[in-house]
Amino acid sequence: MKQHLLSVRDLKVYFRGRDTVARAVDGVSFDIRKGETVCLVGESGCGKTVSALTILDLIPKPPGEVMAGRVLFKGTDLLGLTEPEMRKIRGKQIAMVFQEPLTSLNPVFTIGDQIREAILVHEPVSPDELNRRCIRLLRDVGIPSPEERLKDYPHQLSGGQRQRVMIAMALACGPDLVIADEPTTALDVTVQAQILNLMQSIQESSEMSVLYITHDLGVVANIADRVYVMYAGIIVEQGTTEEIFSSPGHPYTKGLLASLPSRSRRGEQLHSIPGTVPNPAYKPSGCPFHPRCPTAVDACKVRFPEMIDHGAGHLSRCPVVKQ
Repeated sequence: MKQHLLSVRDLKVYFRGRDTVARAVDGVSFDIRKGETVCLVGESGCGKTVSALTILDLIPKPPGEVMAGRVLFKGTDLLGLTEPEMRKIRGKQIAMVFQEPLTSLNPVFTIGDQIREAILVHEPVSPDELNRRCIRLLRDVGIPSPEERLKDYPHQLSGGQRQRVMIAMALACGPDLVIADEPTTALDVTVQAQILNLMQSIQESSEMSVLYITHDLGVVANIADRVYVMYAGIIVEQGTTEEIFSSPGHPYTKGLLASLPSRSRRGEQLHSIPGTVPNPAYKPSGCPFHPRCPTAVDACKVRFPEMIDHGAGHLSRCPVVKQ
């Protein structure tokens, strides 16, 4: 079995307001092995992005604060590093592709300037070699006429091209881990498929690991080796993609899967999970999913469930389902 490249252990990230404390991430643990694609799945507001930003020490402080936990990358706890030490890791060893490239790219600098900066922050490269690397990166991510595109500004590119530029910047220094935060959400279906295929082909050739954050289970089914299902700041289920889809052990996971369109249910009304993700400052007692759960019992309202082992690394936080 491949060793863990990244191990997050009991991570807690809280945001302090004037009179409240929002427990955005409330004891999250997960692992990523070398060359593996891991998907972190859940509705908006469940803490996925905060978890990812904490790995790279990018949450605003204040109001954010890491209350507990460890983020072990190649055996080193990233939470104990200084800012200069983290700068050597961001972009070089761990890179991130954000959800909306138009807001992530600087509108007043050309594409070429921004890719060059991503390289020069970490490596001393001659101007000629730097230009060749930028052209090669754009060509590798499927952008036509890369020499000309280096002169363009972000607004001159399509949404799909901008996302390809973001991927090129993330890959510029050959990172071991890429964190992709819903990188295809704003793209049409055809371009989504192109971007996902691109990332998979690059990963296969480089053996890099990918942490893919999404709410789209259709994407998960196509790319993930293992899945962590997140709800209200905690992991409620984890397992291989096959186990999660064929034999879910938590009612939240069951609800997400039931919400997927299916040819067998064509013409029927789509299933939806009633209610919404709770405000992280006002979580219900016991299991945070119990107000929305169709199988909740009285114990669910008062007792926070531990992980139950279903075998072969498949775990879930529900004592009622899958017994």
